[in-house]
Amino acid sequence: QVRLVESGGGLVQAGGSLRLSCVASESIFSLSAMAWYRQAPGKQRELVAGIRSGGSTNYADTVEGRFTIFRGNINTLYLQMNSLKPEDTAVYYCGTGDSPASINYWGNGTLVTVSS
Repeated sequence: QVRLVESGGGLVQAGGSLRLSCVASESIFSLSAMAWYRQAPGKQRELVAGIRSGGSTNYADTVEGRFTIFRGNINTLYLQMNSLKPEDTAVYYCGTGDSPASINYWGNGTLVTVSS
């Protein structure tokens, strides 16, 4: 079982930036895929960005060009979020699984609030 712990959320003004971190209990380079999801109040959890073991990435249309998913050290995944908008407000979750769209393990989430 892979354990994931997110951090880095907080309150930021529109136009600002945040970097989220996800620390895994094992090397993230040995995992097939990792992803960041988010869930806003009253909405379903949605895929924000994913990365596969080979390094290929994919993004939701709503964050393309503003967010970047990348692997840092051996057990940390990041999500760099720039030009934040109020509609980016959500709990952000890190996950891992067979693909970015097929997640088996989740972290507990970190709250991002963007004020207008």
